Amino acid sequence: MQTQLKQELYDVISGKSQVRFGTIIQSVSSYLAEGSKPSTEIENPKHFKEEEAKKLVSYATENNLWINDIDFTQYVSEGAEQKVYLKNSDHVLKLNDSIYYSSWRDYFLNLLLHNFFFADTAYELLGFTYENEILYAVVQQAYVSITSNTDLNQLKEFLTSNGFQNNRNNDYFNPSLGIILEDLHDENVLTRNGVLYFIDTVFYLTEEFYNSN
Repeated sequence: MQTQLKQELYDVISGKSQVRFGTIIQSVSSYLAEGSKPSTEIENPKHFKEEEAKKLVSYATENNLWINDIDFTQYVSEGAEQKVYLKNSDHVLKLNDSIYYSSWRDYFLNLLLHNFFFADTAYELLGFTYENEILYAVVQQAYVSITSNTDLNQLKEFLTSNGFQNNRNNDYFNPSLGIILEDLHDENVLTRNGVLYFIDTVFYLTEEFYNSN
């Protein structure tokens, strides 16, 4: 079961199979991967990421992916990794500068993993923008209204039943898949009518994920 799931995940991140809103994300990820080493082999992450940013600028220009109509007056909140704006009654826009990741490609792989596991809150990559000279990816996500506070014990039970072990605080690891899932506090996982909605996830692929593929 886990072996089959791992193969499905590998097919998604390699672009061999589809996932909700995955087409553009897979295209950008593939573009960044061309001629590049895996992120685990990067010797100078800062320089590598700067080079990735240059490639993203070129890609956005060539594919008309610059977003210039964000209504910044609809500001909702922000964390270390992103800024959130209300787009309409059904969607929010999130601007992410990939600060949690050593490479931009790792951020896009995170989006694909999220969309695979949590299709109901899948990220749709709309394009890119600059704010205060910082490059941001612009993603759209369904707006989730909450009916109760999230029970972290319920969250832990759900993740444990799906192979993720709680290794510290709100961070989890799936040893069979070689996937890390972090920062799952009650503002990143919401509850509506007793159902958990994962709206902000931080996935990392470890070397164990790639070793058997």
